Amino acid sequence: MKKGIVHKLFLLTAGLCLFLIAVIFALQTVFFKQFYAHQKVKDVQSAIQAYAQGYVKHAANAQETAKLEQDFYQKYNTWITVLDSRGNLQNTDDYYMEIKLDRAYDYPAYSGRTIKIPLYSFINVEDFYSDNLFVTPWIKEGEPVAFEGLIMKEQLAIQRMAKYKSGLREEGQLENRQMVNKEYEVVNRYPSPPTQYHETYPSILATGMITKVEIPEGAGGSRYTNHLFLNRIKAFQADLLYGDFDHTANANQMLNYEENHVNYKIFVNPIKDRNGNSGYLFAMTSLQPVNEAVGMIKNYYVYIIIATLLLALLVSFYYSRRIAQPLLRINRTARQMAALDFSEKIKVTTRDEIGDLSNSINELSERLHAHILRLEEDIEKEKQLERTRKEFISGVSHELKTPLSVIQSCLSVLKDGVASHKRDHYFAAMENEVNRMNLLIVDMLELAKYESGTYKMNMDTFAIDAVIRRICAKLAGEIEDKRLQLHVSLIPAEVVANELRIEQVIVNFLTNAIRYTPEEESIYITIAEEPDSVKVSIENKGAHIPDDQLEKIWDRFYRGEPSRHRSTGGTGLGLAISKKIMEMHGVPYGVTNTEDGVMFYFYLNKKT
Repeated sequence: MKKGIVHKLFLLTAGLCLFLIAVIFALQTVFFKQFYAHQKVKDVQSAIQAYAQGYVKHAANAQETAKLEQDFYQKYNTWITVLDSRGNLQNTDDYYMEIKLDRAYDYPAYSGRTIKIPLYSFINVEDFYSDNLFVTPWIKEGEPVAFEGLIMKEQLAIQRMAKYKSGLREEGQLENRQMVNKEYEVVNRYPSPPTQYHETYPSILATGMITKVEIPEGAGGSRYTNHLFLNRIKAFQADLLYGDFDHTANANQMLNYEENHVNYKIFVNPIKDRNGNSGYLFAMTSLQPVNEAVGMIKNYYVYIIIATLLLALLVSFYYSRRIAQPLLRINRTARQMAALDFSEKIKVTTRDEIGDLSNSINELSERLHAHILRLEEDIEKEKQLERTRKEFISGVSHELKTPLSVIQSCLSVLKDGVASHKRDHYFAAMENEVNRMNLLIVDMLELAKYESGTYKMNMDTFAIDAVIRRICAKLAGEIEDKRLQLHVSLIPAEVVANELRIEQVIVNFLTNAIRYTPEEESIYITIAEEPDSVKVSIENKGAHIPDDQLEKIWDRFYRGEPSRHRSTGGTGLGLAISKKIMEMHGVPYGVTNTEDGVMFYFYLNKKT
């Protein structure tokens, strides 16, 4: 079964669109999450580099630093802060307490010292704002306090705090949960047997007095309300102090973290302030938006696929019709050209290859049409020549039959010796028939020349009135023999025509008028001037031509009534020859019955 180009283009385009939809679906389903995570990590890393430069400029201003952190989160949906070399938040002078130690068990050197403890590691800032009596009633100046912790690389890391030493393991104590989780990992990291007690158990137990408590006010507290981010900071601090984080490496590090089935990326970049102090840029971003988006897309894919499928089908149909339509027009035009119909042309609407093809086919159609017309003209000329030859042979055969019969009869009479006294009469009759045959052949050859279509009529300028006078003078004898009255009304006029052939037409018309005008009747020859032409009329009185035969008199060998037969003279070709001459001049001509006669007329173009 034959498939049209529209059908093929439609199937190809629709298949391609569906393939692209399937590829996009597969890419979004399989690779989009990885692409999103990779791109977001790349963007955040670049943003962190820019943030580091801005932080160095504003490191001494706590408010500017907080504003930088907020702006960074709003722009990149990523939490960021700066930690010191021990993993503590920088610029925490608005949320801490000071303790003056009165006794440090196993570490006497710490007795009498005043230490500064960041409170975000132990107490949520909301508890202070809500006056949580269960958590914070004793966190105030002048109250006693006890704590235990670890000495890690000569740095104090507090794990628990309570009002009294006896409450450190009870319900009311405060904990740094991330440090507590690391508590039992310390033991295996020290040599055994110990050389000193604190080398095996590097813990510290101390008591003291709270000398100062600072709590943030207003918007400043918002820095400590992101507990997930603070927990990751404290976990990083525990790893840093316990040695689980390679703080000697200067390279940026990236960690993965999952909480409640949500994936996070943590970025840790070493940094130095203007004074050369080391620290860390700590950032955390969530990958949850891509999970939600992918889940939503999967649920919405049914509607997307249906809508996209309909759109792809409509676009494919329109596209296939749009592309195939000019090709269909080209095919239709080519079929018409094959049937030799060159009337339709292809409308060119584009300037591409299809437009070039349309122009080429239009040009081919025009050339073929011109060549075929020329060929048809040549064929028609050949047919005309063939018809002329056949008509010439037929006419000669018909017209020569009678004179040959007359000559044959005369020769028979002369041969038999019958009526020898009329010998001269028979010779005269035969001579007359021979002359008539000679005239007939000359006229038929001339008519065949005109009808062949190969004769070219050369035009020149001459005075038509002079030609008429010359012809009248030449035929004056014939006019006088029939005692006819010739009336000539001429005006000077120059025309553009073939003088010899026009003279032949006038002779034929005037000779015909003389032949068929009764004796002692009149013939009128007139010239009438019109704006662009000259009308020549030759009218003979005393005879009419039946109206139904007015057009037939131009036919060769036509004789319409008894008075118009070959015995009266003429070959019956004069008017046919005149007709061809007029047609080759391209001017009007004709014959009409007047009130008491017949008028032949023709027009000639005036000289401009």
